[in-house]
Amino acid sequence: MSSAQHVQWAPDQRRTARKAVVAASLGNALEWFDIIVYAFMAPVISRLFFPELPDPWGLVITFGLFGVSYLVRPIGAIVLGAYGDKHGRKAALTLTIALMTLGVALMAFAPTYAAIGIGAPLLIVVSRLIQGFSAGGEFGSATAFMTENAPDRKAFYASWQVATQGASMFMAATAGFLLNTLVDQQTLHDWAWRLPFVFGMLIGPVGLWIRLHMDDTPEFAQSTTDDSPLATTFRWHFPLVLTAAACVGLATMSVYLITYLPTFAQRNLGLPPWSGYAGALVAGLIALVGSPFIGMLADRIGQTRIMLTAAVVGLVVAYPMFALLTGAPSVTTLIVAEIVIGALMAAYFAPLPSLLAAMFPVQVRTTGMSLAYNIGVTLLGGFAPTILAWLVTYNLQAPSFYYIAVAALSIAGLLIARRVYGQR
Repeated sequence: MSSAQHVQWAPDQRRTARKAVVAASLGNALEWFDIIVYAFMAPVISRLFFPELPDPWGLVITFGLFGVSYLVRPIGAIVLGAYGDKHGRKAALTLTIALMTLGVALMAFAPTYAAIGIGAPLLIVVSRLIQGFSAGGEFGSATAFMTENAPDRKAFYASWQVATQGASMFMAATAGFLLNTLVDQQTLHDWAWRLPFVFGMLIGPVGLWIRLHMDDTPEFAQSTTDDSPLATTFRWHFPLVLTAAACVGLATMSVYLITYLPTFAQRNLGLPPWSGYAGALVAGLIALVGSPFIGMLADRIGQTRIMLTAAVVGLVVAYPMFALLTGAPSVTTLIVAEIVIGALMAAYFAPLPSLLAAMFPVQVRTTGMSLAYNIGVTLLGGFAPTILAWLVTYNLQAPSFYYIAVAALSIAGLLIARRVYGQR
């Protein structure tokens, strides 16, 4: 345990840390809501924007566009990460939120294929690319903003990064559940599907509030800036970036497996449309409530110990859980599976932001974290729904095999972080 954990806080330090968590958390929650709700609305979007394609290809292409945004995430990580290391965490966070507002506005008001033909899916591509570029810089900026404003208990404060992703999942699943239970299918396809995206535009005022009312972090203000944080990261810290990216794998896979399961339940298990959203709602609530407690525990015993335990448990239970779900599909089994994945996600993901922040020096922290996170998300999570939508046409157990492979890779990354880089 570091000596910093015994420091007495001044009242103004505590207020600043809390304000930083609230500011970054609100922006993070709405940003991730905008990302996740697209996956939850995929069955409707595929019918409205790709009506000429037969099943399952319309859905595969819809999820493919979800994955396209991840191709530009590393570019966003490079550009916005370097911007944050040169100009400050507040400036980078404000810029990412402004870009996300533009991307979700395009999605909210995009005409469908029936109105403008091929131009409709092209608008979705533009929207997803803007959102992907923005999200590329969000994790590093928000995590640095949280941890660098906290003199101690950094794992607890950084865990709100994950808690708010749980809130995003909860809100997006609630939207999917309500739209599929209270609204008839014709109304849903006519206009109601747009409502979650219109709600997501509330991220804009949050960004404006951060810009007007928050200062930059003390650690950034007291450090010397690097003239070329990107070059420094690639020259001196790239093995660390790859290690951190491997650690990210199971966290991102858990999120996108949960976002895929409502579609899997409808298309492959024959369950009612609302069932997958109900389980995802509970999983999001678990992450929202449980992550801060996991963060507090990580401050006491270390991040890697908790994350390794969660990864090993996930690797062991994935196959039997999906065997039960696909062998005897029911709403109860589906909800239980999503609750288990949600609990493992919270246990693994909550300590991750503070682990990554500790791995990189302040001069390249936003760049290093952004690169590591988005390499991991792009390679191991972002295209997971697309790949799974294709693979389950051959084997319904595909989600469990994918999950096990990513869990094994993340365990290897954690062991390297622990033994080579001393992150205990």
